[in-house]
Amino acid sequence: MKPQDAGEPRQPPVLFGLPAPEKPADVSGFDGAALYAGVVLDSSVPHLDRVFDYSVPEELSDAAQPGCRVRVGFAGRSMTGYISERRTQTSVRGSLRPVSKVMSSQPVAQPVLQIARLIADRYAGTLSDVLRTAVPPRVARVDKEFADRALPEDRGGLPVAQDILASGDSLRPQLLRRYVDGGDFVDHLASGGSPRAVLTSLGGYGQDNWAAEISHAIDVVMNSGRGALVVVPDARDLAVLETALKERIGADQFVRLSAEDGPTPRYRNFLKLLHGDVRVAIGTRSAAYAPVRDLGLVCLWDDGDSLLSEPRAPYQHTREVLLLRAENERTAVLLSAFSRSAEAQRLVETGWAHSLHSDRAVLRERSPRVLHTSDSFQSSIDPLARTARIPHSAWSVAKIGLENGPVLIQVARAGFAPVLACAACREIAKCRGCTGPLALSARGAVPTCRWCGHPDKEFRCRHCGDSNVRVVTLGAGRTAEDLGRAFPSFPVVSSSGDHIVDHVPDRPAIVVATPGAEPQTERGYAAALLLDGDVMLNRESLRASEEARRRWFNAAALVRSAVDGGTVAITAKDSMSVASLVRWDPSGAASRELAERREIGLPPAVRSASLTGSPESLAVFMDGLDLPHAVRIAGPVAVEDTRAVATSRLLLFFSFQDAAHVVRQLKERKSGQSAKRLTEPVNVRLDPSDGV
Repeated sequence: MKPQDAGEPRQPPVLFGLPAPEKPADVSGFDGAALYAGVVLDSSVPHLDRVFDYSVPEELSDAAQPGCRVRVGFAGRSMTGYISERRTQTSVRGSLRPVSKVMSSQPVAQPVLQIARLIADRYAGTLSDVLRTAVPPRVARVDKEFADRALPEDRGGLPVAQDILASGDSLRPQLLRRYVDGGDFVDHLASGGSPRAVLTSLGGYGQDNWAAEISHAIDVVMNSGRGALVVVPDARDLAVLETALKERIGADQFVRLSAEDGPTPRYRNFLKLLHGDVRVAIGTRSAAYAPVRDLGLVCLWDDGDSLLSEPRAPYQHTREVLLLRAENERTAVLLSAFSRSAEAQRLVETGWAHSLHSDRAVLRERSPRVLHTSDSFQSSIDPLARTARIPHSAWSVAKIGLENGPVLIQVARAGFAPVLACAACREIAKCRGCTGPLALSARGAVPTCRWCGHPDKEFRCRHCGDSNVRVVTLGAGRTAEDLGRAFPSFPVVSSSGDHIVDHVPDRPAIVVATPGAEPQTERGYAAALLLDGDVMLNRESLRASEEARRRWFNAAALVRSAVDGGTVAITAKDSMSVASLVRWDPSGAASRELAERREIGLPPAVRSASLTGSPESLAVFMDGLDLPHAVRIAGPVAVEDTRAVATSRLLLFFSFQDAAHVVRQLKERKSGQSAKRLTEPVNVRLDPSDGV
């Protein structure tokens, strides 16, 4: 190797715009092995989001393969990272530090590096942040189980097994064929193709539920010689899907990836997928990166659920991860839900995906009857229907339903009385310590802060000085108590907050639940009351109406069909969202919502970025930023911050055509400011789920 001047830097500077070295070194040694390794550091610092070169000692050469965890020296301290590649060239003019240790010979990052980089670039984040989500923590004991095993070669897709196709699916229920274009989707999938579809499911309960429909698609793609990946929002959905898959393909044909299972099972299942022991993975958010061999299908259940949005930087949404992965690996896509998000509808309207939905005849056969208690007809019968929390017509629905089975009562909030106000001036009652909202945990309880838990035994309104409080919103606990007195002959089950019930028996009972906590029942609910609809619609969010529809459809889908006597009563005032539930038309509602967003230039018709920081740091961040003229800037405006410091937020709205340029500018500005440390950091969040 040609000696270098001792005064030259070990690594090229990390700031942008500096010249590259004149000529890279090209060296190989010990039997032609590459002497260098590119390493991605496990660091969230934006200006360190790049590949650093290290030399590979001869004794580590066999173990230091792309994707392996390693330990290296950096800036005077030891850091972990992943090898991105081995090569014979380096751009560094000077001696390189060696890789200190290979922590694991398992190339866990190799199959996810490409999709992780795409996600990092799309969300203006760092590669290490995405890898921290994608790759489970190492467990040394599990590493030893796979230590002597080599990875299977990438076969680039398997040929379609026609003999399996001829027999494997013929004896199973053709659940997806009951939807318009569902048969074409199945046939295309079975032939080895990669169709893309958005399914509006009617499978709320029983053996033909939504999980059985997804299991049908997985069975078909497995018979075509390929693997599959399914992501669901939470552990309850995962348990339902696991039960359906065990019945359809067998328990030994898939693994689950969930942080709730603990580090050892999660890491072992990850390595099983990496080594090709199984080719079907199911799990929650982070499972979207599962290293499934010969991946042929990615599925996502209920893409509108906020749990699918990563709460840590770079705040990626699971739907976008799977869509990018499908594009990158040319796989089939199935987005399934009872309702339909505006993002899913956009995929349909742009022609990227097909819509799988039921025709009107099937809807009349399988959906429940929906009663709007505040429509003109019901209001003429009961003038108080618009103001009562549970109108007389809703009481009648519950009473008749209890004669045939369990009745579901959906309420907006958990707790007994989650919101209190001053009895005199009606201002919201807040804690004197942290200004959090006060609530009652039970009848006669002391008002307690929902944020810090501090009881306020001597409440005084800050505005008028009155010491009395009134209940603004009733929670699940208070609702269960009131209904228990109204129907003393029936048991009352409450499912909300920290006490969530998964299943209830198929016998008469009152089940009070918050959205997302509704228990399953084998034959479906006899009836359902959807209360507090106006509370859901009046939330301060761009997605208030969309989220309310999603919650209503998720609950209504658990009710028996109208043919079997199932009835749903909704108490919200007249709105397009209520009308879509009455007609059972989630796709039509999503189409109207998307058209309105497109008209006023709001997501998902456009992309957006939320920048949050101090007013000074935002001004420096935006100064001289190279943005297209079409980018719309809103703000900055002051926002609440628990740290009691001045914080502002600025919103950018830009087209999909300008997105690549805008996101690149935001990412480079983050990196540059991080390296210079001139101001406080600015939090950059792309496509926030609530629109701000």
